[in-house]
Amino acid sequence: MTDIDHLVDRLTLDEKVSLLTGQDFWSLPEIPRIGLRSLVMSDGPIGVRGTGWAPEDPSVALPSPTALAATWDPELAADAGRVLGQEARRKGVHVVLGPTVNLHRTPLNGRHFECYSEDPLLTGEIAAGFVRGVQEHGVGTTVKHLVGNDSETDRMTVDVRIPERALRELYLAPFERVVRAGGWGVMSAYNSVNGTSMAQNGRLQQEILKDEWGFDGVVVSDWRAARSTVGAALGGLDIAMPAMDNPWGPALAEAVRSGSVPIEVVDDKVRRVLRLAARVGVLSPPPPGPGLPAVAQAAPGPLDGDEVAHRIAARSFVLARNEGLLPLGPEETGPVAVIGALAQDARVLGGGSAQVAPPHVISPLDGIRRTFPHVSYAVGADPRPFLPAAQGPGWSPFRIDIGAYRFAVPTAAVRWLGDPPGGLAVDEISFLELTTTYTPETGGEHIFAISGFGAFELTVGDQKLYQGSLHPPGTGRADLLLHPREQRFTVTLPAGEPVTVTLRQSFEPGTAHSAGTTLGHRPPGPDEDGLIDEAVALAARSDVAVVVVGTTEQVESEGFDRTSLALPGRQDELVTRVAAANPRTVVVVNAGSPVLLPWADEVAAVLLTWFPGQEAGAALAAVLAGAEEPGGRLPTTWPRREADCPVLAVRPENGSLAYDEGIFIGYRGWTERPRYAFGSGLGYTTWAYSDLTASPEAATVTVTNTGGRTGREVVQIYLSSSAPAPADRPRQWLAGFASVQAEPGESVTVRIPLPERAFQIWSDGWQTIPGLYTVTAGHALDDPRLVTEIDHS
Repeated sequence: MTDIDHLVDRLTLDEKVSLLTGQDFWSLPEIPRIGLRSLVMSDGPIGVRGTGWAPEDPSVALPSPTALAATWDPELAADAGRVLGQEARRKGVHVVLGPTVNLHRTPLNGRHFECYSEDPLLTGEIAAGFVRGVQEHGVGTTVKHLVGNDSETDRMTVDVRIPERALRELYLAPFERVVRAGGWGVMSAYNSVNGTSMAQNGRLQQEILKDEWGFDGVVVSDWRAARSTVGAALGGLDIAMPAMDNPWGPALAEAVRSGSVPIEVVDDKVRRVLRLAARVGVLSPPPPGPGLPAVAQAAPGPLDGDEVAHRIAARSFVLARNEGLLPLGPEETGPVAVIGALAQDARVLGGGSAQVAPPHVISPLDGIRRTFPHVSYAVGADPRPFLPAAQGPGWSPFRIDIGAYRFAVPTAAVRWLGDPPGGLAVDEISFLELTTTYTPETGGEHIFAISGFGAFELTVGDQKLYQGSLHPPGTGRADLLLHPREQRFTVTLPAGEPVTVTLRQSFEPGTAHSAGTTLGHRPPGPDEDGLIDEAVALAARSDVAVVVVGTTEQVESEGFDRTSLALPGRQDELVTRVAAANPRTVVVVNAGSPVLLPWADEVAAVLLTWFPGQEAGAALAAVLAGAEEPGGRLPTTWPRREADCPVLAVRPENGSLAYDEGIFIGYRGWTERPRYAFGSGLGYTTWAYSDLTASPEAATVTVTNTGGRTGREVVQIYLSSSAPAPADRPRQWLAGFASVQAEPGESVTVRIPLPERAFQIWSDGWQTIPGLYTVTAGHALDDPRLVTEIDHS
C-alpha cells in the first residue's frame, strides 16, 4: 500500500467527496489533518488571471495559442509554459486551465484563436512543449476540452457525432500526445460525443483516457458541465467545478451510501486528487512515488515575461505576401502613415476565459512611433461595435469604489470573474461606482456608452443619462457574461470645461462573483465616410502606409461562433482605397483566426499577427524595420472564399452536429487552391534544400541559407502513400518538422523523426499500412523542395 492509499484510508466519506467538489469558484478544500492545503485553479491559455481580478496584480499576456502554434517551435512553447508556470506560482495558483487542443475543424469557430492548429501532430507537439514548461514549476495543467468542443454554437448541449476513425486519428490525438508526455490534468467538455455527455462519458474518459493510455492524473469538468451525480461519478470524471450548481458534494456521498456509486470509484478519484496535490506541492509531506515529490523543488530560473511575449510575437508573425517592400529601414523610410482603429486600440487577446489584465500593452501605433522618425495616424475605419473604454487626454484617473475597497484603473473598464478585488467577499459587495473628471479638448456632441451586464446609472455633469438594466429580466448568467450589451447617449459639452462623470452598477445579493463594466466614449469627429477620406489623404502623402485591420471581441470570443469570415465594418473598403492611393501599403492583420482578404493581391505586403499579446507593437515595429525576422508559418489554412473551406458547419441539426467529413478537415480536405496554404510563410532570406534521405524512422535533409540575412526556416516533412488502405487517406499529411537557424551561406543538416503513427490508420485498432511512401521535404504544403521514397514493409 502506498502512502497515498494510507491517506485515502484516513479520510471519511464526506471528506473524500469534498475533495472532488469545488468549494467555491476556483478551489478545492483543505484538510489540515492529512497535510493537505487548498488546491487553486485558474484560467491560463495566455496568462494566469488568478482567482480574481486584482488591478494591483496584473498578468503577463502572451500571444494567442494560434500565434504560439505559428512558431512551429515546441521549445518556444515550453518557454511560454515556463512564464505561465512562474506566474501561477506568484499568484498562488496550482493548476492552470489549459492548453486548448481542440482542432481547427472550421474557421467559423469563435474560439479558434484559443486552439493551436488544424493538424493533430502540430497541435500535440506545441501543447506538449507548453505543458512541459508549466509543469517544470510544479504547476499542473489541464489539457482541454476533451473532446469535440471544436465550435461554440450550443456547446452546452450539442451532441457531436464523430466517426471512430476521425476521433482517433484527429480529435483524440493531441490529448494522447499530452498524456503520454506526462500531463497531470484533462478538462472534460460541455458537449456530448456520440450520444453521451462528456462529463459522464465513461468510454472516452475511463476506457480510453485512463485505462488504455494509462493516464494517472485528474479529469476536471468544465465549469458547470457536470450535471449528473451518478452518471458523472461512473463516467470517469474526478473533480466537478465550481461550487455553484454542483451535482456532487452531499449528493455523491448519499449515492455511495445507497450503493449507486461504489466506494472504490470514489477512492480512485481521491487518490488522483491527492497525487495532483503532491505534484503541485500542497500535500505535506509529499508521499514518495512516480512523478513525486513536487517538481517545484527544482523549478527553472525566472524568465522575463516581456521578453518572452516579444519573442513569441515576432516569431509568430506570418509574412504572407511581400513584393519587395519589407523590411523597411527606419532611417531610409520617409513619412509613415499608420491607419486603422486597431492600430491604436490593439486587440492583443481573445474574448472569454482567455482574457487577462496585462501590466501594459504596446499598441502598433506606439511601437511604430518609437521606431520610425516620421509617423502620422488616422483612424480610417473603426470595426468596433462598442465604443472603446474612455482613456487618454482629458480624463482624470478612473476611481473605482466597491464599498470597503477603493482603487484606480488606467481605462474605464472593470472586469472580474471569481473572487472580487480587495479580498472582499461576494456578499459584501452591492454596488460598483466609477468616478472621473473629463475635460474635453473639442467642444460639441460627445457620445458616452455603458456596456456590460447588470443595473446601471450614468451621470455626466448634472445630467442623469440612464438608469436601468441593459438586459431583459430573466437573462441567464452565461448569456450575461458572454453577451454584454451597450447603450449610447449623446451629450453636448464645451471645450475646456471639466465635467464629473459617474457610472454606478448595482449587484443583486450574492451575484458579485463576476463583473463586466465599461464606460465608453467618443469625442466629436468625422463620420465614417470622413474617416476613410482622411486616411486615404494621409496615405497619399506618405512614403509608406501601414494599415492595421482585424476582428473585434464581438466577432472572435468564447461563447459564440462567427457568422462570416469577412472583416467587420468597412475595413476592406479602407484597404482597397489606401492601396490605390499608395502602392507601398503594408496590411497588418490583427485576427486570431482566418479572415477573408479580397484585396491581398493589391497591396505590397501582408503580415498576419494573430492576437499578439502585450508586446504587440514592439514586436511589430521590430519586424517591419528588419531588426527581427517574421518567423511564423501558418498552423491552419487561410481561404480565398468561405465556400472553398472543406468544413464550415457549426450549427447543429436536431441537437446534433455530424462530422460527416471524417478525417478530411483542414488541408486534408482542401480541393481548391487556398489564399495561403498550411505551413506557408515568407521570411527575409531564402533557402535551398539538398541531400534528402529517409527511412521509416526518420528523414534527414540539409538546408542552406542562400540569402543575405540570418534567418530561420521550418523544415516540414509530409508523407503520402500509394499503398492500398482500408479507407481513404489524405493526399499528404504532416509527419514531422524542425526549426533551423543559419547565417548567410551556412548549411544545417537536420534529422526529423518519423513516428510510427504517421504510417498508421485506425481500423478497430492502430494498423500500420505497409507499402511505398513518398517523403516530401518542403517549406510549406504547397512549396515542396525535395522528394524521395521509402518502403515501409
